[in-house]
This record gives sequence, C-alpha cells and structure tokens, in this order.
Amino acid sequence: MIDTHCHLEDYEDVETVINKMGNNKIIVSGTNDESNLKVIELCNKYKNVFGTLGIHPEEIEKITDNSFSIIENNMEHKKIVGIGEIGLDYYWNKENKEKQKELFIKQLEIAKKYDKAVIVHTRDAINDSYEILKEYGKGLRIDIHCFAGSVEMANKFIELGAVLGIGGVLTFKNAKKIQEVVEKIDLKHFVLETDSPYLTPEPFRGKKNEPYNIYFVAKKIAEIKGISIEEVFTTTTSTAIRQFDLKDIMC
Repeated sequence: MIDTHCHLEDYEDVETVINKMGNNKIIVSGTNDESNLKVIELCNKYKNVFGTLGIHPEEIEKITDNSFSIIENNMEHKKIVGIGEIGLDYYWNKENKEKQKELFIKQLEIAKKYDKAVIVHTRDAINDSYEILKEYGKGLRIDIHCFAGSVEMANKFIELGAVLGIGGVLTFKNAKKIQEVVEKIDLKHFVLETDSPYLTPEPFRGKKNEPYNIYFVAKKIAEIKGISIEEVFTTTTSTAIRQFDLKDIMC
C-alpha cells in the first residue's frame, strides 16, 4: 500500500511512525521552505519515504527569495516524485485569489519542466482549480488531493487524466458526497492518502493521524464497493506507481 499524501514534520517520534508502515511506501508533501527541506531530509534518511515539494496556497505570504530554488534545485533528486502541495484555497482568504492563481500556474509550469506529478489542493475553489488545470495542466500527471467534489466533477477531472486522492473523510458518517463518488467511480481512478497528521479516519477520529491508518480508508472503499481490501490495495498501489512514476525507484 502507498500513502500518497501526508505531512510528517510535526511528529516527535517520526521514525516510529514511518517504521510502522514496514516496506509500504509513504509520499510526504511540502508546503513551504521549512517543510520542503524536511521532506528532502526524510527522503534521504528513510528507504520507504518519497517526497513532493511545493508552496501551499495558505503559505503564499511566506515565500522567500529561496523558495523556488529549493524546489527546482531538488527536482533531479531520485526520490522527489512531484510538485505539491499546490493549488487554491479560498476558505481562509478570498482576497488574494489572483495571487494564488499565479502561484498555482507557476508551479504547474515547474512540474512540466521536470516532468513531475502534481498534488493539487483545492478548498472552496474546485471550479477555478479545474479551469486552471484544463488550460495549464495538459500532459501533467495530476492528483486531486482529498477530493471532495461531486461525481460529475470527479468525471471532469478524470477526463483531464487526473486521479482522485481518497482519505479519512470517506469514513465519516456525514461524508455522503465522497461516498457516492467512491461507489460510482471506477477504483482505478483512486489513490489512497491520509493527509497525516490531519483527517484521521474512524475509528480513531479526533486523534493524530498517521500513514498506517490508510488501512481504514482502504477498508471503507472495499465495504462501499463490495470488494476485498486486497483488491483495493492492489489497484490503488498500481495507480500510484504509475501516477508518481515510482516503478524504477521502488526497490
């Protein structure tokens, strides 16, 4: 199994959290200069950790003169497999939409330049995210992180070649929309994620999340689709390997 999206910089005993996954892979995403450097450190230290580097829309005011050089100077790193977490977030700040869009597009162009996957954050901005990806994301391997849209919107992103990140929210009782998406969309279009330390799935909701809890996301998908958890792991792992071009670096 592969946790395609998490953040591990705030764990006191990160080694225990990582080792709990055994030989299963973890993709850690950066959001700003500090976390991007931490991602690189974790990739260098742990065999089963891979990374993506990016500037999150909420971190836009923390951009420094070094922000883009940190990202671009590490694009040849064998274990840096994508640009992310990038995208749009209108939930907290609706005043800087244009600035967010410019940052998003700039990072999509970096991904194109180095042929990297992109992990896309979209909160209260799904239509703008779609339009930008439609125009600027051609040819990119796109992962819509923590997908929370409708079946119709899921299909629109899939038409762009995107995969949908499914995480702990799926296990929540009131998550009817994403449960419908999982029911109606083919399994091959999903990748598993935890977004650790956030969005902890049931039965541990309210506690700090960790990559191993991806098991409970897979279990819920299997329950909704009436298939085995082994099939969920096999299919989503295959999709993640293809999406993040992991085939030659999994050993």
